Order: sequence, then structure tokens, then C-alpha cells
Amino acid sequence: MTMKTWFITGASRGFGALVTERALAKGDAVVATARNPQAIADRFGTHPNLLAVVLDVTDEAQAGVAARAAIDRFGRIDVLLNNAGFGLLGAVEEASAAEVEAIYRTNVFGLLNVTRAVLPHMRAARSGRVLNVSSIGGYRSGAGFGVYCSTKFAVEGLSEALHEELAPLGVHVTVVEPGFFRTDFLDSQSLSVSPAIIGDYATTAGQVREIASGLNHQQPGDPAKLAEVLIAFVDAPNPPVRLPLGSDTVAAIEAKQVSDTAIVEQWRAVAVSTDFASE
Repeated sequence: MTMKTWFITGASRGFGALVTERALAKGDAVVATARNPQAIADRFGTHPNLLAVVLDVTDEAQAGVAARAAIDRFGRIDVLLNNAGFGLLGAVEEASAAEVEAIYRTNVFGLLNVTRAVLPHMRAARSGRVLNVSSIGGYRSGAGFGVYCSTKFAVEGLSEALHEELAPLGVHVTVVEPGFFRTDFLDSQSLSVSPAIIGDYATTAGQVREIASGLNHQQPGDPAKLAEVLIAFVDAPNPPVRLPLGSDTVAAIEAKQVSDTAIVEQWRAVAVSTDFASE
């Protein structure tokens, strides 16, 4: 395998840092981005194949500068890992407009900023892999995480369209759907908790708030194994449009498919009755 150049957002911790570490160990080059690139230097030190770049994904101009820096240093970008993002815990009604706007700026508009900055280089090369990190919540939403899940639903929709648009150009797009992995996602630095609490949601979103605190660092998924899967996955021929990771994600997908099939069967007559009558 030839050396690949990775462009990774949110590379200072979590999945981003683990993939950076393994890509470098494999002999690949990594453009590791973070709001504070010093955190990358502190973790990985100096390495001839590592370029630490400042990037706030919500800044479109900064995304363009970072992509150009990657090309100037390594000449190409083979893999884009859109990993930067954070969560929001609370009922949909409890979330303020400011909280909703902030999470969309990072999880959706930030992903778009970086993707638009990198794609011209991949299209020119007629080659590349884009991995958009979604979540189990990008396939199935739930009480307490509705706003967060809606951002990941957006990532799923964008990824499906990009997969179709870019495949003829030699660029493959996959949305990655991790379940609950033992990272810092439920820590305060990765998860924002809405301070507003409405009593009527105590048995739904409120209960999820309690469960989340107890689940922190007890999640079933091994983040090191996820990183290893992604390192190998970028060499897979004909990559799928979505990559579910974790037994909980697989179970959630299967359960939703059963539920949706039941809805279609129960309401089929009503659904098809809205067509124009056949002439």
C-alpha cells in the first residue's frame, strides 16, 4: 500500500487522536486539525509525517487555509475524516435557540465547510475517501438527544448524496455510525447539557439525563478497535455508503427496520391512496 495523506478534524482527542496515532504508526501522513493545535503537539510531539493545523470548523475561510496547507506540505489529501463535533443532552423543548445554533454550526455547517474545502483537491486527483462521523443517533433518534440526533440525521443525508455525486469521480463517501464507545463523548468537554429542565419530561428526556451520567466511561464500544477498523477500511474496495460500528448500532438499525416495515404494512393502503388514480 502506498502512503496516504489523512486530513482529520477534531484530532486532539477521542476518535480523531486514535486514528491519527495509528495512521502515523502505519506510515501514513496526517494533517491533524484542532482549535488548539498545541494539544496535538503535546500528544504526538514532532513527526515528519505530521502537520498540526489550527482549525475551527465553523470558520469557512480557516477550512480553506487548512486544506491548502495540507496540499502544500504533502501534495494531496487521500482521506478526509470529518470527526469534529459535540453532543447536546436535553429535551427538544428544553434546548435554547443558541444551543441549537451552536451544535448545528459545528456538526453540520462545520462538516460542510471542511468538505467543500477538501473536495476540489480530491476531484482534481479523481481519487479520495471521505469518512463522515455520524452516530447511532444518525439512524435512530431518541428522547434526550433529539437536537443532537437531528444534526447527525443531516450528516447522513449529506453523506448519501455525496456518495452518489462523487462515486463517478473516483471519490468514495461513507458515513460512519458508532454506537456508544468508551470515549470522552459524555464528558463536559464533548457533551453540552441544556440547563433548562421541564418537569413534564422527567420520565423521558429526564431519565436519559440520569442514564447518561451513569453510562459515562462504561460504554460497550472499544475506541481503539474502531480506530483500527477505520485505518483498514480506507483500503476496502467499493466501500459502502454507511458503516455501522458497535453491536448496539447493529441492534438499533435492525429494530428500526422492523418497526418501519410494520408501519408500511399497516398503513400501506393509506400511503398509496394519495396517488392520482390510474387512467
